[in-house]
Amino acid sequence: MTLTDDSPDTRPLSQQIADDLREAIRDGVYEPGSQLPSQRALAQRYGAARNTVTEALNILSREGLVTSQQGRGVFVREKQTLIRLGNDRYSPKYREMGLSPFLLECARQGKRGRFEVLGIEKIKPTQELAKRLKVSPSTKSVLRRENVFYADDDPVYRVTTWIPLAIARGSGLEQAEVPHQYGIHGVFEEKGHVMTRIDDEISARMPTPEELSYLELPEGVPVIEVLHTSLDQDGDPYEVTLFVMRADMNGLRYNVPVE
Repeated sequence: MTLTDDSPDTRPLSQQIADDLREAIRDGVYEPGSQLPSQRALAQRYGAARNTVTEALNILSREGLVTSQQGRGVFVREKQTLIRLGNDRYSPKYREMGLSPFLLECARQGKRGRFEVLGIEKIKPTQELAKRLKVSPSTKSVLRRENVFYADDDPVYRVTTWIPLAIARGSGLEQAEVPHQYGIHGVFEEKGHVMTRIDDEISARMPTPEELSYLELPEGVPVIEVLHTSLDQDGDPYEVTLFVMRADMNGLRYNVPVE
């Protein structure tokens, strides 16, 4: 397709070019990982100035469809194998494998999972957090743990976990390396809190500048937020965790009864 400034289409020429290239990508003319024609070639094809082509490519980049590689050109973004967060991730049926939910999911995808502890501290919770955990908002009643999780060398999500200090104290949860084979959830069970129900609130948004940095997010990629609350056999909350996930490397999977 050839586009010119004389086209009756009222859209800016850069948008017309971006729309045409987007359609070609979706139709498989340019497959994931393939290189788009050079800006000079695109300028000739569409009868456009180079800066108009540059803006068209920037539109596709902001949408997360293409990525620019310095000195090489512009490439169609390859689809990533997703690390899936599902409703069964805490199921005891996986215990015999000896892996945490994240490490198990990485292994399924042929990736090496690991995490880095960013910080552990006792905090005074916000009113909302105190209400969720049923603790006092006026004292340092909560232990906060922050981690970044990696699949191979890619940071895939940042995790902040809040635990009532009454549960965390003396349990090993204040240590960077939790001294339990099954991680923090093994500690919770030993403390008498068996996960019986989860309450997940899910939303999506564009990342903050800090998230762009620590998640190494390409342009145009949003984040998924999962605010998770663990409820024990008595229906009491004993842990709240916020997952901030790269949307290009993570997915959500739920298979639950309709109540």
